[in-house]
Formats: sequence, structure tokens, C-alpha cells
Amino acid sequence: MSGFNRELIQIGRQLRKMSQTDLAERGGITQGFLSKIEQGVKEPDDDTIERLADALKLPKSFFVQSDRIYGLPVSVHPMFRKKSKVGVKTLDAVQAELNIRIMHLRRLIKAVDLDASFPLPEFDVDEYHGDPEEIASLVRRTWLIPRGPIANLTEYVEQAGVLVIENEFNGSDIDGVTLAVPGLPPCIFLNSERPADRRRFTLAHELGHLVMHRVPSATMEEEANAFASALLMPATDIGPQLKQVTLPKLASLKGVWKVSMAALLVRAKTLGKITGNQSAYLWRQMGPYRKREPAQLDFAPEKPTVFPELLRLHIDELGYSIEELAAILHVHESDMTQLYRMQEKTGLRLVKG
Repeated sequence: MSGFNRELIQIGRQLRKMSQTDLAERGGITQGFLSKIEQGVKEPDDDTIERLADALKLPKSFFVQSDRIYGLPVSVHPMFRKKSKVGVKTLDAVQAELNIRIMHLRRLIKAVDLDASFPLPEFDVDEYHGDPEEIASLVRRTWLIPRGPIANLTEYVEQAGVLVIENEFNGSDIDGVTLAVPGLPPCIFLNSERPADRRRFTLAHELGHLVMHRVPSATMEEEANAFASALLMPATDIGPQLKQVTLPKLASLKGVWKVSMAALLVRAKTLGKITGNQSAYLWRQMGPYRKREPAQLDFAPEKPTVFPELLRLHIDELGYSIEELAAILHVHESDMTQLYRMQEKTGLRLVKG
């Protein structure tokens, strides 16, 4: 098959959480032969590719795409708690899905010109005395953000030319992933299953990586958390409100600043508004809410608009049917529904033309 891309066999396997043994068995070939195909030692014929495509529930055209495959970045993390273990198969499936989404973006974005209203600044944290707070302040000034709570952080991030995309990360314990690949705007993928407060903090955290971290470092996660906290809760604005902190006060401030009670408590301690003993006492009181804060305090999540609009443009304005859109993206219709159902929830209708 002309143009066959062997790396996409492994991406297909990872997407479906199949081992080489699984795929070889379902595709009617030996694992040794499949291994040689994936390593580039053997070139499969059309019949073999068709059987593998059927086993993976992907069209044959999927395997002739020339796109480069990318690994996951260092900053794949849960927030505000000790990192949970994510299985290798799940991480592989997340990596496969994100690569497929990136391939789709390359095709969809050809139809539009994306203009940024604000620059996406880059600040070397070492040049600012290792102080993410100062950098967060510079970002707010660069984007002309008024003092106080940020009404809609997603809107600012999108206006700086970053694509914010929701997905479920295969049900894994991943909050967010940032991919900045050649030829595309930076992409921040957010876990749509997280509460709005955590999703918003994750967006600020991932923005911190884009702004401050060109290369990984041992302190990058702590720096990104500090950046996110300062961006969403500037010291001069929130400081006076964090005096005499109580749980009811944290609950009342949550809706104002659109951050979790936990984030507010951490900020109060960082700014010296409460002592270590007071912090420990409040954390004990927060015990029942450490995994999930009271539902009655929830607020509506910020919704990305640029990527849903990109899909809407192809369907409503360019006149693509769901079959045609699936064809140019080299997936079956079932995968279109699976990958982009979050956009369906926001009003985008993926219907047959």
C-alpha cells in the first residue's frame, strides 16, 4: 500500500487498548509478523492492512497519513493531591487519542485563519528570580485583564491564539495536557469530567507551562501551580479578603473568584494571612470535601468556543455531512461521535446531511 505509515498501526492499537498479541490474533497474522511491520522490517500488503484496519475499526486510509507522532509531555498530572497511578495502557490510549486529535486539527484548520487578539507571552522564570507571581502579573497586564477575579479565563487564553479542547482522557486521572507542535497553535486539552473550579485552575496551570517553560525542569509543576494561583488570585486583590478565614468564608469566596475552597486555603497560607496551625485546623475541617467540594457551591464551567466553531463551520457553512467529515479525518462515524461528543453537549449537532 503506497504511503503506508507503520507508526499508525501502533497508534491504532493504543487507541483500542490492544496488545500486539490481541491485534495479531484479530487480524489473522502472527505476532512476529506484526512486530516486524511496526518496526519497519516488513511491508504489509493491501490484504494485511485491510484485516488490521477491520480489527482496529479504522478505515484503511487512516494508515496512509504522513503525520508525525508525538509523545506525551512531562506535565501530565493531577492537581492538588498526590499523583495517582495511571496505567500504561491508559496513558498509551491518551497519547493515541491526542495524536489523532492533532491530525484532525491539521486538516480542519486549513479552512480558517485564526487571528490572535493578544500575544502569548514567553517569560523565562529564571530571569524573573524564579518568581511565577511576577510573571502572572505580567501576563495579566499584557492581556489588559482588570483587577480582581477573571470573568472568563478560557476566553482570554483563546484570544491569545491557544486552542482549548475538552475531552475525557479515557477516564484517567489526568487533568490537563498541553501540546505545542509545529504548524499548529498551542493546544490545551482539559478533562471535561472535572468540576469547573478544578478545570479552570488546570487551564491556568497549563498556561503557566506555555508561558514559562520551554524545557522541562524539576520545579516546573510547583512553578505552574504558583503561576495559576497568582493569575487567578492576585495578592493585592484577594489578600484583604483572606483575613479571618473560616470554612463559610471560603465557601462564599469560591463563587466570586471561581476557584476551589482548597485553592483559596492554599493561597491564604502562601500569602501569610493564616498561620500554619490555622491552616492545619482548616484542612482538618475540609476533610469531607477534599475529594469533592459541596455541589451547591458549583458554578458553570467555562466553555471553549474556537474548536466547536471550527467543527460547526465545516458542517453548517462548508456543507460537510458527517460521512464526509469522517472521511477527510480518516476515521469512522462512530469515532467522530466518540471524540467530539462534548461539542454535541454544547449545542453542536453532528447529524447526517
